[in-house]
Amino acid sequence: MLIALGDAITHQETVPVPGGAQVERSLPIAVYLTGLPDFEDRAGAQKGAPFARRFKTTVLTAIDDTDIETALREFVIPGREVPDGEGGLGRVRMEVGAAAAVVDLCRGEPFLFQSAGERAWYTGTGTTITREDVISGWRGARREAAAHVERILGRLPQRERAFLQAMAEISPEEREPTRIAGEVGYSEASEAGPTSRRLDTVRGIIDRGRLYTFRHRAIEAYPTSDWPAVG
Repeated sequence: MLIALGDAITHQETVPVPGGAQVERSLPIAVYLTGLPDFEDRAGAQKGAPFARRFKTTVLTAIDDTDIETALREFVIPGREVPDGEGGLGRVRMEVGAAAAVVDLCRGEPFLFQSAGERAWYTGTGTTITREDVISGWRGARREAAAHVERILGRLPQRERAFLQAMAEISPEEREPTRIAGEVGYSEASEAGPTSRRLDTVRGIIDRGRLYTFRHRAIEAYPTSDWPAVG
């Protein structure tokens, strides 16, 4: 199937244009493959399949907290319009504190953002979603949140998991490449280079710089705090 799709998106047809000229045009086809984080590596580098290079890989990263706050603003002001059960329309609003709780709990993860919002929506019975509704709903979703992070980590090779664990055990202001490499057991930082590059460019989990940081904040929070538990 992937070979057929790869051939289709590179196929061109000769068509006439005004003035009698002939031009090559591609077919109006767009192909999106989602939820396949290892597709490019397995189909290309490991199997030597040339069609893998025809696809542009985009690694989705965490959503910025400001963007989540913007997305929830409609619920805070003016509220979401819903049927009132009597043939009319009412509005369901969200407290500012409730929106802040959703932002804090989901850690920028789109899946967890949806889960936290859904649980909060169905937990409350009034016209205002409170912080207590968000916290109560999240208690039912925290195992799902933990399983989500564990699935991501479970797909990683042991070397990459060890690198992330070492990062998590070091305070953020001390996460220098040399320090992390030493914690993993390498004698030089360069030995950890391929692993850190994959975690950055392929996995989208960390950002490399003078200090390494977690781009995937749920993966950072899981071993370094009580998250996803709430008080």
